[in-house]
Amino acid sequence: MLLYSKDSIEKTIAWVEGDTHAKEWLLKNNFEELVQLKDAASRYPKAFEYLLVHKHVILAAFVNAVWEDKKAFKLLMDKKEFHWAAMANYINGDENAATFLHKNNLKHYAELAIKIQEKIRREGDEGTSIFSGPFKIQK
Repeated sequence: MLLYSKDSIEKTIAWVEGDTHAKEWLLKNNFEELVQLKDAASRYPKAFEYLLVHKHVILAAFVNAVWEDKKAFKLLMDKKEFHWAAMANYINGDENAATFLHKNNLKHYAELAIKIQEKIRREGDEGTSIFSGPFKIQK
């Protein structure tokens, strides 16, 4: 089971929020995969590629499950990575997933899921304007 320490997840939360000191801590403590998770969740191909090349299959499956890939979610369940599966479900609106994380003393994982969800939504909003999208107005 891929279970990170509370400290490393809390630093990942801070990094998702843009704290460069948290990124430095993660790198110094050999958690580059958690640094890459931030961009991989936002569909940056290089970050996702890093996860795959360095064999962080569970994190890659989590990222795909966030984007509602049923095979990735099944992989998480088959590998008994229930907390990563619950995080993906929580990001996708399943409140019971949050309950599962809290009951299993994984509140920090639930908090990371919230921050990833906020980041994805914020980026979606930033990409929305009358000058972009399928019906863009010519400048």
